[in-house]
Amino acid sequence: MNTGNRLKQLREAKGLSQSEVAKIIGVGRTTYLKWESGENQPTRKLDQLSRFFNVSIDYLLGKSDVKAIKSKEQHGKGVKIPVLGRVVAGVPIDAVQEILDYEEITPEMAATGDYFALQVKGASMEPTLRDGDIVIVKKQSTVDSGDIAIVLVNGNDATVKEIKESPAGITLIGHNAAIYTPQFYSNKEIQNLPIQIIGKVVEMRRKF
Repeated sequence: MNTGNRLKQLREAKGLSQSEVAKIIGVGRTTYLKWESGENQPTRKLDQLSRFFNVSIDYLLGKSDVKAIKSKEQHGKGVKIPVLGRVVAGVPIDAVQEILDYEEITPEMAATGDYFALQVKGASMEPTLRDGDIVIVKKQSTVDSGDIAIVLVNGNDATVKEIKESPAGITLIGHNAAIYTPQFYSNKEIQNLPIQIIGKVVEMRRKF
């Protein structure tokens, strides 16, 4: 199997269009089309494609049928994850097109799950999180009480809030009490609205 076939197979497995992958990798759609058609080779983007699809360069080139990234390829290199400007209800994280930048996490962290980054908007979580901060998020549908999570409420864009659980439901807590009143949702509302946890904030990065 050649590089173009590999790229098409990997892209379709993620449910992405050619335009979406091109934007994520930072090339024009025409350039990407030429890669998949076999007209050109993505020589300068092999490393980035390898990290994005989480496969070895040899696999991309059709030289190996083993997808796993070799340890020597991972050593000393971070794994790039997209920084999203928003998370929208009903849209898979991998398909979100509002990609602002990329952050790096260690290969060791990347091996523990799926991650993305999100830019914080607003002041509801100050002083813990400020407008413009970047949070690293591990994708998961449940969190523990006291965790800061990315939550979708009633089909709206995601919000970043601390979660407090109780037998009767959950409360979304903003750390800036002056502008955000804690919002309680009963177990019935969690099901009916719905309230959906997208992931857990595991790290915050701030640029000064």
